[in-house]
Amino acid sequence: MLDALQRGAQTWPAKILFAVLIISFGVFWNVADVFQGAGRGSVAKVGETEIAVPEFQRAFQSQLRSMQLEDGGRLTAEQGLMLGLDRQALDTLIAQTAVRTHADRLGLALSDEVIVEGVRADPDFAGPDGSFSRQGFDALLRQMGLNEQGFIALRRDDELRRIISDVLLGSTAVPKPMINDLHAWREETRTLDHVRVDPSKVTVAEPDEAALKTTYEQRAAEFMTPEYRNVALLLLSANELKGGIEISDAELESYYKDHKASYDRPERRRIQQIAFPDKATAAKAREELVAGTKNFIDVAKEQGATENDINLGLLSRDQMLDPIIADAAFKLERDAISEPVEGRFATVLVRVNEISEGKESTFAEVKDQARDRMAGEQAQSKIQEHFDLVEEGRNAGKTLEEIGEELKLRYIAADAVTADNLNADGKPAIDIPDAATALRAMFAATPGMDTEPVEMPGGAFAWYDVLSVTDRKQRPFDEVRDDVKTAHIAAEKRRLLDELAGKLVDRLKAGEAFAKVAADAGGNAEHAEAVKRNHSPPGLTTDAVRLAFSLAKGGAGFSESSDRESRVVFQVREITPAAAPTEEETNRITAELARDLANDDVLAYISALRSDLSVSINETELARATGASETDQ
Repeated sequence: MLDALQRGAQTWPAKILFAVLIISFGVFWNVADVFQGAGRGSVAKVGETEIAVPEFQRAFQSQLRSMQLEDGGRLTAEQGLMLGLDRQALDTLIAQTAVRTHADRLGLALSDEVIVEGVRADPDFAGPDGSFSRQGFDALLRQMGLNEQGFIALRRDDELRRIISDVLLGSTAVPKPMINDLHAWREETRTLDHVRVDPSKVTVAEPDEAALKTTYEQRAAEFMTPEYRNVALLLLSANELKGGIEISDAELESYYKDHKASYDRPERRRIQQIAFPDKATAAKAREELVAGTKNFIDVAKEQGATENDINLGLLSRDQMLDPIIADAAFKLERDAISEPVEGRFATVLVRVNEISEGKESTFAEVKDQARDRMAGEQAQSKIQEHFDLVEEGRNAGKTLEEIGEELKLRYIAADAVTADNLNADGKPAIDIPDAATALRAMFAATPGMDTEPVEMPGGAFAWYDVLSVTDRKQRPFDEVRDDVKTAHIAAEKRRLLDELAGKLVDRLKAGEAFAKVAADAGGNAEHAEAVKRNHSPPGLTTDAVRLAFSLAKGGAGFSESSDRESRVVFQVREITPAAAPTEEETNRITAELARDLANDDVLAYISALRSDLSVSINETELARATGASETDQ
């Protein structure tokens, strides 16, 4: 496999991105000890290559922005951490680094110039006139949360993966019958008649005591108390350690000097930028702007840009995508228009509408903030030391409470805790971040057994003991009588609806007209044409469509309605086989099946890389990079 990749290095990239590789790394990668390998200032190490904290933070922010675009911007960074976006970002970087490392070994290399030319020629970045659109490119960068250099690096990784992908996919042959069968299965359509049964067509009799007690006994599992556990927990987190760390003013001032730039407020400018196809066009436009015959927005529209396209926002110099354009923008007076600036991707005119002066911080202003940050970093570095001390105490036979008192760690004793983290009063029992992680371990253990510490978010750890267990038991009938009655009536209504729908289906199978059956069902007869397997028209559920495609013409069936309050009866009126696939459809299915069939080759490639490279993750730096350590309780 790896030899084949060396030969494939001479083939220009295929059009299929190697996305499955990125996904698979999170599943198959062999991660080494979390406290070894990756050095300070890096979150992970792949072979001999370290993934720096800023690189990870950019990847995490990019993942977060992508999710925010999907949910309308409501997702916070804390929610992103809970969803595991930090791990997804890290998995992606690990995969990219591994492939890049292998590409280096194969002698694959793409210069910045090659990448830039590829971007300029990419139709995805073309404007209305078919040429490269700087405005469209900038809009994409803003959406992705990348600067220009970051995009070039990402593009280079994609191109290298495409080369490798081309080798894996290029040799995959897709059998013609498989293509035809998949097309026929997907494109076959059916015409269906359907009706929703009126739920009022069935009436449930008032249940007597005997019926209720039968339901109570037959469905005992629904009327049980939860399992309760008495547990003890010891929490080790940076936030717990931070309060006990003493820092002298001299140490703090030295720390501040080393990190002063992060506390300073840089100068920011609100910048507008118009891109032009060449310098001459830009120069002519500037003359018109200076003469006052046109305004900035008019010129932008002439170049195919909207007002939103040209507004870059309030930016610091470091936030500018192109350093050449940044230099020009930060030399301008307010409201002045620059000379034509030949940037890396386009020639532009720049205007500055607002200047927000920078401000250097003073030690006195940020002393408390710096102390908190420095203490947090020192606390993170002490996690391993305290981890070892807790383990020593456990091995010496000390209780968690005793260890907590000695090391000044948070100890929690909780009685009658449920798996849902509720106490007997229905209130939260254990108040720590991500208590569910610890509870899963607690409810998998048995009293008296030796337990392993649980790794918590932000590089924290929790030790626990299960002191006792109160098993589930059936609640008294009188206590749950109303619940039993509700459950009995609901079950009986479902049974009667199934019975009625079954009788209606039997009438259709016997040849009775659908309109007559629909009238007796108390609903309106509906008609759905050209229904495919992967589409559920209004009034029909996925289950109904799936069942309909298992029936012959004239066949009938029923399924639960979409609101789960009734049943839908349906009949297959027509079956229309798929037409022969067009060339375009054949090519699309062939490419899709080729990707699927290449999965085995992908996994073999991953396995080969996995045996060749080791991966280590620095959980301490990872927690610091996401700010998770600051939110530990």
